[in-house]
Amino acid sequence: METPGSQSSLHRANLERVVRAVRLAGSLTQAEIARTTGLSAATVSNIVRELKDGGTVEVTPTSAGGRRARSVSLSGDAGIVIGVDFGHTHLRVAVGNLAHQVLAEESEPLDVDASSTQGFDRAEELVNRLIAATGVDRSKVAGVGLGVPGPIDVESGTLGSTAILPGWTGTKPAEELRGRLGVPVHVDNDANLGALGELVWGSGRGVRDLAYIKVASGVGSGLVINGKIYRGPGGTAGEIGHITLDESGPVCRCGNRGCLETFTAARYVLPLLQPSHGTDLTMEGVVRLARDGDPGCRRVIADVGRHIGSGVANLCNLLNPSRVVLGGDLAEAGELVLGPIRDSVSRYAIPSAARQLSVLPGALGGRAEVLGALALALSEMGDSTLLDGTLHATAPAFT
Repeated sequence: METPGSQSSLHRANLERVVRAVRLAGSLTQAEIARTTGLSAATVSNIVRELKDGGTVEVTPTSAGGRRARSVSLSGDAGIVIGVDFGHTHLRVAVGNLAHQVLAEESEPLDVDASSTQGFDRAEELVNRLIAATGVDRSKVAGVGLGVPGPIDVESGTLGSTAILPGWTGTKPAEELRGRLGVPVHVDNDANLGALGELVWGSGRGVRDLAYIKVASGVGSGLVINGKIYRGPGGTAGEIGHITLDESGPVCRCGNRGCLETFTAARYVLPLLQPSHGTDLTMEGVVRLARDGDPGCRRVIADVGRHIGSGVANLCNLLNPSRVVLGGDLAEAGELVLGPIRDSVSRYAIPSAARQLSVLPGALGGRAEVLGALALALSEMGDSTLLDGTLHATAPAFT
């Protein structure tokens, strides 16, 4: 037994610090590990050698700043994680290893009126199919990240009111999927996972504070503060869609009037164009037509951008993020929407906060949430199982 404060317990703690740093980043040079953990270069070198000899990490030659370096990542066969993303009309599942490599990924349509039971049946089938496709032993599954389009109560794990999948309100998604798969399941809303995905793999890399804005059937925001998702005590932080822009505006699904969502979400925006463009128009179609020069679609997208910018300005004044990443179909409009967002930020945000802010389109598109689910599973798993080689022994088999 290790005594707290003893040399052996300190060594164990340092091992876990290195493994955690590599696990969260995917891969790091030894110099980056030293900066991240605060350990000396010599200590990191010795720990990496020990972990490599034990089969926990892999070391490959690379370069950093024009100099030769060694990149450290977790062993490709150390275990796998699964990401599951439920959207308004889709189900997407991805399987990745602990070195942040996506091994398999698939998306299929999902009926918005399907019950939660039907949705989880489909998810279970798709997970099993992708696991089989990778050829990885199922006992190697370390955990599952699950994304749902609605607020999750932090204490109970219950899905709150959602207009996206109305039949799911009051369910406990993590508990349901855990019972089917027999492995740890960690759940969060889709905006938070989009933020996490962009932070780890996309347009948020290299920053510690950002807001991910997703405009689709609703409007949500995932907030990253000091490198971590901020959820608030009840799990509802980031509901930027319900910032009031006009007290006399349209009635929102939340019961208030003139919320940002009523000026930007698809179900409010598309009717503006239906008289001239027909009833089959989608936000994806609006963006495509705008990029092709359609004046009506360009005007609507610019108006949406200005409204989003007003909400972003409020975020700047309150939280002073260094980056805002726009996700969803609207991000494909590029400068047609990003320019108006920046204009509103410049007009309404504190000048110093506006100057420090960069507004970028998401780099991951529709994959942001499922990759964020993988990142959530990676961030929540413990390091002791990797060091002790007990993942195979402790992870229960799928049911």
